[in-house]
Parts: sequence; C-alpha cells; structure tokens
Amino acid sequence: MSKTTLKNKIVLITGATSGIGKETARGLAKLDATIVCTTRDKLKGEKTRSELIASTNNEKIDMLYCDLASFESIKNCCKEFKSKYNKLHVLINNAGVWDFKRRESKDGIENIFATNYLGPFLMTNLLLDTLKNSSPARIINATSGLHYGTINFDDIEFKHNYSGVRAYRQSKLGLILFTRLLAKKLKETGATVNCYHPGLNITNLGRDAGRFSRLIFKSMGKDPKIGAETSIYLASSPDVENITGEYFVKKKIKKPSKESCDLNLANQLWAVSKKYLKNDI
Repeated sequence: MSKTTLKNKIVLITGATSGIGKETARGLAKLDATIVCTTRDKLKGEKTRSELIASTNNEKIDMLYCDLASFESIKNCCKEFKSKYNKLHVLINNAGVWDFKRRESKDGIENIFATNYLGPFLMTNLLLDTLKNSSPARIINATSGLHYGTINFDDIEFKHNYSGVRAYRQSKLGLILFTRLLAKKLKETGATVNCYHPGLNITNLGRDAGRFSRLIFKSMGKDPKIGAETSIYLASSPDVENITGEYFVKKKIKKPSKESCDLNLANQLWAVSKKYLKNDI
C-alpha cells in the first residue's frame, strides 16, 4: 500500500456516519480508496455519503446497513458486502457505544459487550476469508486507553452491579486481546491486525448518556480529525505493512496493560465468544 494512494483498495469501516469513523472515511477517500461504510440509519448514511463525495471528489463511496447490536444484521451486512465486492483490503472496526444504564442487544446480551466486542469479533471472522484472499490486508480495531482491568468471566454481562465504565473498559480490553490472538492465528496469511487508542474525541459515544454527561463528552473531546489520524495511518502507511498484533497511540506502538498481553486470557475470551455466536462462525 502506498502512502499517497489507495487506488483499487477496498476499505470497510463500521460506524462511519459521524466522529472518528467519518473522518477516517474522508481521509482514506482522499487517498482514492473505495470506501464502504456501515450505518444504522439509512437516511443519515445517504446524507453522509453525499457529503463525503462532495468533500473528497471520490464517488467510490458506498453505504451498507448494519446494526452491530444484532448478530443477524451483521451476518446480512457481510453477505451483502460479499455479493457486491470480491476483495477487502482494510477492515476498520470503529463503531462503539457507552451505555450509562444497562440494556440488552437485539440478541439479549448486555449491549456494550455485544456491540463493542462481539459485533467486531463476528464481523471480522465472517470476512476473514475475503481479507486473506485480498492479501496484503489489514484489520484495525478501535480500542481505548481505558482498557485497564480484567475480563469478568463470572459475570461478563454485568447482570449484577452494572457499571457502564467497567463494561466499556472490559469491551475495549477484549478487543486488544482479540487483536493479539488473531495476529497469531493470521501469521503467514498476509493479513495483519492492529488496534489503537484514538484519545478522547468529540463523538457520539455518549449519545445514550444524560444531557450533563453528553456535555462533558463534548467539552473534553478533541476534534475527531485528530483521533482519525492514527486509523488513517494504520490503514494506509507502508511503515506498518508488516506490523501485527500491536497497540498504537498517536501513530506509535505503545505498551498496553499487562492483562491485554495475556494470551491465556485471550484464548479463554475467544472460547466464550464462540459460545455466544454458536454456529455463526
């Protein structure tokens, strides 16, 4: 992949109608990539598509409906993607939520765990063959500097003593563990997988919080263009072409928490994830 062009490369980005995902799509569209974005709101998706085309002069921008809180929706999205495209060079698992009150996904699973972790886990696995057949290919997972802690296997859905902070932290730790183990599984395939912490940015992450919490998110957050710099770098730079299984902050490899480097923990979480997804992967 070139630093200046992604011509003939296909990029799939989840949650790209706002925030970091949208700015990542914009940046990669300017590099002439074919951009496929997922959206939960078809009208908003079309509006975003028109805006991105106008600002990048790149008409190769597509929108697919996908609700990451629904396994069925993810499966349908991947099926639609494969029917339209026979290659996938970059998958960016960007979408995420932060609930302040416990709620459940369409599949009856605690929503943060389902959307932030199980959704990307399922989508990535469903698209792995396409990614490997498109080698060299890259998988990029958006995680968080709040990932410190461990996986609460005794109550992974926080059915008791729910905390949005702990649930969010666990989901992001899960993504780093997934990244590290998947990197080992993809060795010698030509597909790499890395994750990154974008920093605190003005996004829709706290959209389900109360008014005061939403204002805090906005007042503390940076321009999402700053957060998108690392995802654009990981998707396009030749500097990371052969790097895999790493955690990035501000385009640099950083050492994450001790727990996120524990492959026994990663294997345990992978096994739990497969049970949740049953026959879907």
